[in-house]
Amino acid sequence: MNKAAQNFEKLLAQGQDSALLRYSLGNAYLDSDPRLAAEHFEKAVDFDEKYSAAWKLLGKARTAAGDDAGAMTAYEKGIAIAEEKGDIQAAKEMRVFLKRLQKTR
Repeated sequence: MNKAAQNFEKLLAQGQDSALLRYSLGNAYLDSDPRLAAEHFEKAVDFDEKYSAAWKLLGKARTAAGDDAGAMTAYEKGIAIAEEKGDIQAAKEMRVFLKRLQKTR
């Protein structure tokens, strides 16, 4: 476990659970444990379903974990939310990732 993950885990253990903390934990685990990262991103969007950055990284984590169907679902939801919020760049990026996944199926 890297230092950032350790620090974030300590905060979580102290009861400081939030969308931002879960997003940070997911980011800390993304490269080393994509399944665990996906769990944290899922919690982040449970806290704040309009957190488009968390939806984007949830899709990325699920892809890295081999869950292409789950990743496509995350990207589809994330695109809708990002567009609703006016977060054009995030929507554009998720569309690219979604198209790549659809081509591999």
